[in-house]
Amino acid sequence: MMSFDFSPLYRSTIGFDRLADLFDTALSAEVSSFPPYNIESSGENAYRITMAVAGFGDGDLSVVQDGNVLVVTGKGRNDADKAQYLYRGIAGRDFERRFQLAEHVRVGEARLEHGLLTIDLVRELPEALRPRRIEIGKSGAKRLFGKAA
Repeated sequence: MMSFDFSPLYRSTIGFDRLADLFDTALSAEVSSFPPYNIESSGENAYRITMAVAGFGDGDLSVVQDGNVLVVTGKGRNDADKAQYLYRGIAGRDFERRFQLAEHVRVGEARLEHGLLTIDLVRELPEALRPRRIEIGKSGAKRLFGKAA
C-alpha cells in the first residue's frame, strides 16, 4: 500500500486535513470495474453519474447518501436455477459502488431507464459561503462605535 506524507502541505494550507484522508481512501479502495459508470459535469454546480445496470430493476437497486458518501448497491436476482445458460455475458452479480462527494453536494434525483441508472448531483453552497462584496470605507475620519468622531 502506498502512503504519502502531506505534512509539508500543512505548513501553508488551512482546512485541507480531509484531503489526506481522501487520498488514503482512494488508494486503499479495491478497484472493481463492475458496473461500468460515467461521471459527467452537466453544469457549473451539477454532476451526473450514469451506471450500466442491465438486468437490475427498481427494486434491485438502492441509492443512499450518507454524509459525504454516495453508496449505490445492487442485489442481483438469483435465477440460475430457472435458466440454463450456454453463455452468460450480462453480469447480474451483487455490487456496491461508493463515491466520495464534496461538501454541500446532494443527490437531486435518481432514475432507471433502459438499463442505465442516472443519478443527478447538485452542489448547493449555503448563502454564508457564497462570495460577497465587502465595501471599503473611506479613510481620514476616525469612527467610534459607528459614528464619526
